[in-house]
Amino acid sequence: MRILVTGGAGFIGSHLVDVLIKNKHKVCIIDNLSTGLKENVNQKATFYNLDIRDKKILEIFKKEKPEVIFHVAAQINLKKSIEDPFLDADINILGSLNLLECCKKYGVKKFIFSSSGGAIYGEAKIIPTPEEHPTHPTSPYGLTKLAIEKYLDIYHQQHGLNFIALRYANVYGPRQNINPEVGGVIAIFVQNLLENKPCIINGDGTQTCDYVYIDDVVNANLSALKSNAVGVYNVGTGIETSVNQIFKSIIMFLKLSPKKMYGPPIKGEVQKSALDWKKIRKELRWRPKIDLDKGLKLTVDWFKNNN
Repeated sequence: MRILVTGGAGFIGSHLVDVLIKNKHKVCIIDNLSTGLKENVNQKATFYNLDIRDKKILEIFKKEKPEVIFHVAAQINLKKSIEDPFLDADINILGSLNLLECCKKYGVKKFIFSSSGGAIYGEAKIIPTPEEHPTHPTSPYGLTKLAIEKYLDIYHQQHGLNFIALRYANVYGPRQNINPEVGGVIAIFVQNLLENKPCIINGDGTQTCDYVYIDDVVNANLSALKSNAVGVYNVGTGIETSVNQIFKSIIMFLKLSPKKMYGPPIKGEVQKSALDWKKIRKELRWRPKIDLDKGLKLTVDWFKNNN
């Protein structure tokens, strides 16, 4: 198939592109390299250095004629979304609408959206949290993800665009960004420890997340590609793990014994989160296969070899 991946130079997007190309799809990438890296771009993909808000995207649709869109690109900095909600909405909502209008004009068959589990549900009353749980975002970032899901539903009703929104848990693995503003806690901890730098745990470290390995997330996207389903699906493990436990596991794998250091909590950060994945198991036949210990070891080994 002819597939367009936004954010294809980033952490999740580049892994997805690699597997799509391995599966013989024709892939083009749109990425402005604000957080993605040129070295992540698969050589067999056609690369466009462009912002998703740019109107020139229409020309790419005209030229490439994509049948499926994987929309991974986003403003993912939770802190920045609170400090500058205008920018957050501009990139995440208006950028997505730019893509959706192109899809409408060029008859794209399917739109697979990288959404967010924890950020959309907020402080959930049921954990692991199912898709039908009320949504209560605690940050503009989470709100934009929810808004895009609602727009997708409207474009499905009004224009027949089939979509699947994948609500990810906390994704981790090789290539994850180590920038404290946009990176994941696992990647940041591993890199800092390898460089003998301090690791700052935000808050008291008892806050929990559901950590899902990158290969499982890519496989969820492939399951969405093969399915005729339309709707929203959680992608997680259903297991809560505290930041303190993550830190303890990483130093065990690295055979280090640094002191814990604590900093102020992040405003808007969800304190308890894990996602129920029964629906995606039943309807898309997906399940997480990499447990946290194995995933952490794979991640630590990658950072050690690429340091």
